[in-house]
Amino acid sequence: MKKYIEGYYFIASSEEPTSLHYWTFPNNFFIVSVNANADIQVEENKIVVKESEHENLVANYVSRYTNPIEVNCEGAINEITIYFKPLGIHHFMANADELILQKSALCFNPFPDFKETMAAVLKQKDRMLQRDMLEQYWLSKLRTVELSLLEKVIIDIEADLRIDGIAKKHNFSRQYLNKLFTQGVGKSPTEYRKIHRFRNAIAKRKETDSLTELSYESLFYDQSHLIKDFKQLAKVSPNAFFKKVDTNKGYIWLFI
Repeated sequence: MKKYIEGYYFIASSEEPTSLHYWTFPNNFFIVSVNANADIQVEENKIVVKESEHENLVANYVSRYTNPIEVNCEGAINEITIYFKPLGIHHFMANADELILQKSALCFNPFPDFKETMAAVLKQKDRMLQRDMLEQYWLSKLRTVELSLLEKVIIDIEADLRIDGIAKKHNFSRQYLNKLFTQGVGKSPTEYRKIHRFRNAIAKRKETDSLTELSYESLFYDQSHLIKDFKQLAKVSPNAFFKKVDTNKGYIWLFI
């Protein structure tokens, strides 16, 4: 499953209701969140999750965001979030391209047994059993799909080849490449590359304290380019970002 799913995290409810307030930053994943007994409000660049008075199960997804999202969880929250790799969701759903182009939705129910299974996973208290249940469920939905062309294009983009050069390499016009990539991934090749560089810089930060070195290691043109993209995607400079965010964590959140 590692080929298709980057990972998942759990937020478990406790006897004492708590609050969780943080910023999350752009990535290239298809993200599915499932909450038990929750009311969810979605505003521009903000998500509020509150404990519901009524028993329910709410599932939503996000396939594209280019600005930080403020997340505010209030009360006893029980949640699973699944990160599918850039093309991963296609290996489970025949109509994934339709969802990707919508960018996000509060109603995600891809299979007749989805909500029933997710409810059972959320009720399970043993974390290892939860993981096993998730793995087995998605394994049961795995389908054969041919995506080798888009996989090659992603490799070329992450290797920092010029977009025009990638199009020529695969005998496409740049316009067709943009259309094909956007339909499959939910963002343009240029936007994907910008987010990939940003995330790459975060991952490599533990290896160096030098922004100049970090810039070149992460395939930015120079330090000014790094600073510009961080201000666009994180709304703060790299120095401010790295002072406030623990990049050693599996999740990259700025707690408020």
